Amino acid sequence: MAGLSSRSAIAVHALAMLAHRRGGTLTSAEIADSLDSNPVLVRRVLGRLRDARLVRSTEGRGGGWSLARAPRDITLHDAYAAVEEGRIFSRHTRPPSTACEVGRHIGDVLDAEFQNAERALEQQLGRTTIADLLLRILAGDDAAKDR
Repeated sequence: MAGLSSRSAIAVHALAMLAHRRGGTLTSAEIADSLDSNPVLVRRVLGRLRDARLVRSTEGRGGGWSLARAPRDITLHDAYAAVEEGRIFSRHTRPPSTACEVGRHIGDVLDAEFQNAERALEQQLGRTTIADLLLRILAGDDAAKDR
């Protein structure tokens, strides 16, 4: 099973940081520092977000990355769809035996179940915006400060 890569988490992290910047820009190195990750990987993810028109980049001195839309207008599903490829669930890598009753029919049954699960994931991710997520992040930070 291929499943989700870490690109979705990187994308959401970057979008949340840019939303927190409130219209300002961040470099890929600044975002990578927060992720404790490689700036090249972050740039690749940001490039996909730019292709999806979720962020924009500015070249040169003082340049960097910024949101292309308001945080309330970007959902987690938008980020997921921009950076992930293919389906989350997949069939066997090799077709099962057609001589077996289970092998002959499991593919169609699994396809239906997997499609339902993917639709549910997409709907859930579509309910949460980057603005919603940032509010929860900041509330968690405030709670930690109060301890």
